[in-house]
Amino acid sequence: MNWLAHLPTQRTPWLLFTGIVFLLEVTALFFQYQMGLAPCIMCIYQRTAVLGLLGAGIIGSAKPQNKLVRAFAYLVWGVSSIWGYLIAREHIDMQTTTDPFAFSCEFEPNFPSFMPLHEWIPSFFQATGDCGNIDWQFASLSMPAWMEIIFALFTVTLFILVTCRLLIKKTI
Repeated sequence: MNWLAHLPTQRTPWLLFTGIVFLLEVTALFFQYQMGLAPCIMCIYQRTAVLGLLGAGIIGSAKPQNKLVRAFAYLVWGVSSIWGYLIAREHIDMQTTTDPFAFSCEFEPNFPSFMPLHEWIPSFFQATGDCGNIDWQFASLSMPAWMEIIFALFTVTLFILVTCRLLIKKTI
């Protein structure tokens, strides 16, 4: 447990986390541009949550010994992974509902007006797919189901790391 509590103060685990999250973004782009799977609005929101995780990894790796930097990285990590989980859960509901009027998929992302990412970088943030379509499955799980698992794993990992830090080191 002491080893686990010490991990967040080292740069290598943060860089590993950043690398894993970066590979998730690359995988999303592979699905979009190589496999021809058009991302829907919920996919774009999940992609944005993964970018938040990437930001957390970069922040944490910048100065992992600094308590404030680490706390901010934890905050960004937690918000991103929980928000991503909730979006993935809602996306699964959209795909599995039998009521066609229960959910509607927007055509354009609802980013803040001061940061219209879908206009700035349309190749990354523009939604062209339908939220209700299940275009890809692996082991009988759709992409949002896999993302729900991934976001849950990131959330549980954060919880374990922070809990160990608090119990063993008595600090964040």
